[in-house]
Amino acid sequence: MRVRVATTILGITTALLALPACSTDTVGTEPAATPSARTGKPTSGTTVLSPAALESRLLDENDLGSGYLRKPERPAQHDDVTVIGCPALNELGGDAALGGSLSFPRKAKVSFTYGSGSSEVSEELYSASATELSDSIGRIFDAMTGCPAYQVVTGGTPIGMSSQKLAPPRGLGDEQWSQLLTASTAGGSTVVKQTAIRAGSLLLVVSGSPALVDRHLDKALDKATATS
Repeated sequence: MRVRVATTILGITTALLALPACSTDTVGTEPAATPSARTGKPTSGTTVLSPAALESRLLDENDLGSGYLRKPERPAQHDDVTVIGCPALNELGGDAALGGSLSFPRKAKVSFTYGSGSSEVSEELYSASATELSDSIGRIFDAMTGCPAYQVVTGGTPIGMSSQKLAPPRGLGDEQWSQLLTASTAGGSTVVKQTAIRAGSLLLVVSGSPALVDRHLDKALDKATATS
């Protein structure tokens, strides 16, 4: 079945292809856990934030420290992507598969390379009602982690994908999700970690090299949920 894959899935695939093959940036195996641990830092409230407000809450080079270079924003792409061997992703057809799952009008994104450019980290912020955010990101994570192995073909390039559900970080926001994705092509394999935190009407998604995601997640959430 040929579908147009949700924005998050296609974005991760693009990131995987952009990183060097044979990446050794991995994290230790953690037991799977159910998201929605509702304890931890205060949420950002129920106010839906504007795109400009979200933009101001993104991490910048000063927050990250030396060695980080901001990547220029790429034009939005909606290429057809073939998903083979994962019915759960195929079921994201229709509005969800067209990017509706995270195509909220109130959003902001930034991406950085680190060091020689062999590592990357990106941050996405979305704002909508808590229910909308929870349902959307939950559906995508459930679909992506529901298939331990599948194949994606984009731009004529076949990519072997494997996914692993990780225990999300506890004590952050209202709900948490985390996964580890490995993409394999003829040139080698690359690992990307993605962690999402919902805090009230704000959704934070940090993706990229596992070590960088772990290093900057707390900082990203602190800045995103700051009220002053």
